Amino acid sequence: MTDLTLPETTLGPVLPAPAPPLWDGATWVGEIWTDALAPADRTARYRLAHVDGFTRARLLVRADAGPLGFVELDVVDGTIDVARLRTLAADLPLPTPAPPATAPAISVVICTRDRVSMLQTALASVRAVTYPDVEVIVVDNAAATDATHRYVESLHDPRVRVIDEPRPGLSRARNTGLQAATGGVVAFTDDDVVVDRHWLTAIARGFARGSAVSCVSGLVPAAELRTPAQAYFDARVGWSSCLRTRVFDWAAPPSDIPLFPFAVGHYGTGANFAVDRAAVLRLGGFDEALGAGSPTGGGEDLDMFFRLLRAGGQLVYDPASVVWHRHRASSEGLAEQSRTYGVGLGAWIAKIACDRTTGPQAFATALSRAPEFVKYLSYSAATARPADDLAPLLPEGLTTPAWRSVLAGFRAYRAALREGRVPTPLAVPT
Repeated sequence: MTDLTLPETTLGPVLPAPAPPLWDGATWVGEIWTDALAPADRTARYRLAHVDGFTRARLLVRADAGPLGFVELDVVDGTIDVARLRTLAADLPLPTPAPPATAPAISVVICTRDRVSMLQTALASVRAVTYPDVEVIVVDNAAATDATHRYVESLHDPRVRVIDEPRPGLSRARNTGLQAATGGVVAFTDDDVVVDRHWLTAIARGFARGSAVSCVSGLVPAAELRTPAQAYFDARVGWSSCLRTRVFDWAAPPSDIPLFPFAVGHYGTGANFAVDRAAVLRLGGFDEALGAGSPTGGGEDLDMFFRLLRAGGQLVYDPASVVWHRHRASSEGLAEQSRTYGVGLGAWIAKIACDRTTGPQAFATALSRAPEFVKYLSYSAATARPADDLAPLLPEGLTTPAWRSVLAGFRAYRAALREGRVPTPLAVPT
């Protein structure tokens, strides 16, 4: 039992669960700032809000310079022990101090399609961001109703506007948002997220971490771990596994990433990245044959990261830029997401392999780094396999061999091109 004579402080979750979990491995997700862990704070326990049904808690420990890391604790009578939390937090490495930065005008682009209930949560978090010069563009992509328009217009927020992209496809929607943006920096996120209130400040600082930064990505932790499907996806994608700031440059291959620049898993993900608008326009925009809503189902974010690097821009991964993601909760949603992610990655690999310039370089890298390439394939296969306690609770077919994903991706990319989707639709005619 909790000693009611001891002082308590209440912590809220990143995203309140829509319903109590029915799975005994469910983990409550929140965050704590180091200021709240000062020894002068005599609070003995933290009470967790909306914790019914959760037996574990995961907290992101944060400081002004950036996140230190995650800690996990047992939940006892709806509380966690502060002394134990302090001990775990003390073992985390300190973040890299951020350089001073200006505050460039930033356009936030959220692409959505008939998911107003999710968009409401995402947009509310974006509107709460502390940043001085921001506009928000909601791109309504091939919608079946005008619900998104009606919702955005009901906000009466002069910073937020909604525009249409009638042709289906996330890349097309992102290109439409890119063209409509007035900021020199365009930050992309999804409609199934909760962005941190310091998100855009961290992005602005990220652009100051190099002399030629054209892209900044960041941390994408799970906003809830209520179901086995969410726990599996969180372990597989590793979107929150790196808490170290990195600056990637094509001309300076990092020694710890032997498959650079083709090891795109280190660069970030499409739920949280910002680009130099002019740099992306020079590349011709996002490849319409990649991404959700196309036959490939994904890969457009990885493709853009790679192309910006190849064009000579630096890519900064800064974990201080935090966007919490709502993973698919159901087994059916997980199965579909796993399939589309695999096909999307395979489509991007097929595109690289068939390119006259990048194809030979990719094969040469794989051959010259054969042991590392084999290790990478083995690691990918291992992370695709569910943990023993999760396997009986998940659908079959989550561990598609890499070669099958590439083959399926190649066919999907060809199908997308046959539909008339253009790899560089915003290219200026010469």
